[in-house]
Amino acid sequence: MSDFDVQSIRNDFPILKRKVYDGKRLVFLDSAASAQKPRAVIDAVSHYYETTHSNIHRGAHALATEATDAYEAARKKVARFIGASLPEEIVFVRGTTEGINLVAQTYGRAGIEEGDEILITEMEHHANIVPWQMLCEEVGAKLRVVPVNDKGEFVWDEFERLLGPRTKLVAVTHVSNTLGTINPVRDIVEAAHRQDVPVLIDGAQAVPHMRVDVSVLDCDFYTFSGHKLFGPTGIGVLYGKEHLLRAMPPYQGGGAMIRSVSFDKTTFEDPPFKFEAGTPDISGAIGLGAAIDYVEKIGLQNIGEYENELVKYGQEKLRAIDGLRLIGTADEHASILSFVVEGIHADDIGRLIDREGVAVRVGHHCTQPLMKRFGVPATVRASLAFYNTKGEVDALVAAVRKAIHVMTRTCPIEHAEVRPSTESIDDTQDRIVREFSAITDWEERYQKIIDLGRRHPHIPEEYKQDKYIVRGCQSTVWLHAKLENDGRVTFTAESNAMIVNGLITLLLRVYSGRTIGEIIDTQPRFITEIGLSTHLSQARANGLAAMLEQIKNYAVVLKTLAAANRA
Repeated sequence: MSDFDVQSIRNDFPILKRKVYDGKRLVFLDSAASAQKPRAVIDAVSHYYETTHSNIHRGAHALATEATDAYEAARKKVARFIGASLPEEIVFVRGTTEGINLVAQTYGRAGIEEGDEILITEMEHHANIVPWQMLCEEVGAKLRVVPVNDKGEFVWDEFERLLGPRTKLVAVTHVSNTLGTINPVRDIVEAAHRQDVPVLIDGAQAVPHMRVDVSVLDCDFYTFSGHKLFGPTGIGVLYGKEHLLRAMPPYQGGGAMIRSVSFDKTTFEDPPFKFEAGTPDISGAIGLGAAIDYVEKIGLQNIGEYENELVKYGQEKLRAIDGLRLIGTADEHASILSFVVEGIHADDIGRLIDREGVAVRVGHHCTQPLMKRFGVPATVRASLAFYNTKGEVDALVAAVRKAIHVMTRTCPIEHAEVRPSTESIDDTQDRIVREFSAITDWEERYQKIIDLGRRHPHIPEEYKQDKYIVRGCQSTVWLHAKLENDGRVTFTAESNAMIVNGLITLLLRVYSGRTIGEIIDTQPRFITEIGLSTHLSQARANGLAAMLEQIKNYAVVLKTLAAANRA
């Protein structure tokens, strides 16, 4: 699309001018997690708080009237935006997750019984799995799952096979947040309706990228989040057909959702107010309305065409990298580039990409069953929006190539010390600090940690069990402790991420081979003194803290067991 003025659009987003990591230009490729906000949305929210803020619906003053009018105008705007017949079919919620939970706890509890089945797909976000699991466990229903093929596409034959007389609800994502797959939701709805089965669609990843018309889809429920549509966080939408919303019981009790209350009986408002207990996110709704105005001004067709060209360009460039495998290559595909690199954990790639100023998402993306389907623990996910450019895709590709080079180059350091020497625990920490103090550049310090991880020895396979996994780490970490005859504790540990193995090496230098008392009493001051507490990502810092806590927990348990044995 040569006439798509992406530079003008970028000027509308203040945050895209940011610099990170000593002046590197921010390349934001994480819009599937949460999109950035245009000035129009920021101004709309600020204007509301500066001029209009009041609680809504029951105030007898000018501000209350103005705030109510603005809030309800946003509801009408959403209804028109997605093709709902009535504004009353639009329920404001906190986001997609709450929208799905609302349906599960109201429609689901009222209409799904023991022996019934709920049909989802293998590519669902946890938000479209867990609420249905909870409901099934509560009422005795069964969750059935439609598989995906190797390209990440919905397997239609399996859907038709699983859709049967016991199916009481189909819940399916419109666009996969991990794969980018666009599902044939209109066909899914038609097939389900032929058997009188209602359909809920998770539209969180669809609404920002394409025109959605619920009257054409004929779905029974559709839900999405405002923050992915360039609006504020904390606001979302649940669309439901009017007759279904009227038949559903309330989700929560409180103010605003009642007609009358006595100690004998409460009567409830009609939808949507029946489902909006308490003070809602007024500014969020207004901000969402402003986001819709902004997107419609650009045009969803223009957005879709530009993003389609951009994602194809990204696929072509990433495929040219040796050892890189795209996860999710469906023919119908939205703005997601999810990939892994052979022999390198996604966490390691993501952390090094970040140091180049390129913001991507790393992990299982709340789709753990899908990760298992593709045989990977995590992927790197770059998610594109209409404010991204081919130049930014090139920056991603360059950062990935650099990360692969860093992770695979030969390191000059000596073999990493894992088992402790006879030096004191304080002397060991001092030596670590001296080693790293000789390296003034943090990038080189980070490289040293990678090199330590590369040389870290594997642990015995019998230690790679669930009971030895450290909870709280983004990557998988196994940690085993053994109390030796001399009263010292030997730790062995390993991660599937190389950088984490480097951190493990440092922790074991300090704590392995020490007495229980030394382990419990010694704080890892080297973490702060060599800059880890400042330069590690939050996820890495949390993982390091979890490993340290597990080491100390092992020592406490061994101390208790030793005392019991003496008694």
